[in-house]
Amino acid sequence: MKKLLIVASLLAGTASAQSADMALKASPPAPAWSWTGFYVGANLGEAWGTFDSTTTVSQPAGGYFITTDQGQIAASGVQRIKANGFTGGFEAGYNIQSDRWVFGLEGDIESFHLSGKATSGPIVYLSAPAAAFAVNSSVSSDWLATVRGRVGFLATPALLLYGTGGLAVANVNAAYLFTDNLAPAAESATISTTRYGWTAGAGGEYALMNGWSIKAEYLYADLGRAGTISTNLITGGAPVPTNAFIHTVNLRSNIGRIGINYKFGGPAVAKY
Repeated sequence: MKKLLIVASLLAGTASAQSADMALKASPPAPAWSWTGFYVGANLGEAWGTFDSTTTVSQPAGGYFITTDQGQIAASGVQRIKANGFTGGFEAGYNIQSDRWVFGLEGDIESFHLSGKATSGPIVYLSAPAAAFAVNSSVSSDWLATVRGRVGFLATPALLLYGTGGLAVANVNAAYLFTDNLAPAAESATISTTRYGWTAGAGGEYALMNGWSIKAEYLYADLGRAGTISTNLITGGAPVPTNAFIHTVNLRSNIGRIGINYKFGGPAVAKY
């Protein structure tokens, strides 16, 4: 009798263990992150880049300058101004996940504090060795906005690696001053404009929980070239409008930043 009870107990235990094992195997997997949906977020980082600035002057007959002066001013007016500063702002976008691919559109508006200045001179005139001139310029940008497409691949259900590119918009400000001690002479000009260019980059985003994700991203932005023509040269107290100065500047910038996003909508079972 005791042997029968022992055998029955062993069989019952085995059946219970098998049932528990089958229940575990039958349990559905924990829901995985779905990247589909609308999201908002914030970011901060650093921007560094160059403002390429130029100054040239026309030389009409009877003007203040001669040909050698014109060449010297053009050469000294090529200034490569390096700048760096803080960037930070807000972003919003929408993703669509298809298997392990994620396609999206993202826009952002950033504080973009880049500024710098340069001075060429004093440079002695070849035509008048007793006199010299100088070219001064200062440039800055305060804000940047982008609208970019994103195409990414899921290295894991929670890790998105992506490339991005699209439109970049920023303000560009510049101020120029030419002086010499021959007449003496002076000329000044300013540029204040909104520039449209392009941006491209890459990044990675990692899903946390409850809709939150963190990301790291690099962007390169090229805002193109802006320019102005100035005819306000003053020599010896008298205007010389026939000598037109042409000033140009462009902005190319690198941006490295980190950010945090919140996606509206809960998780869903992964498709792979």
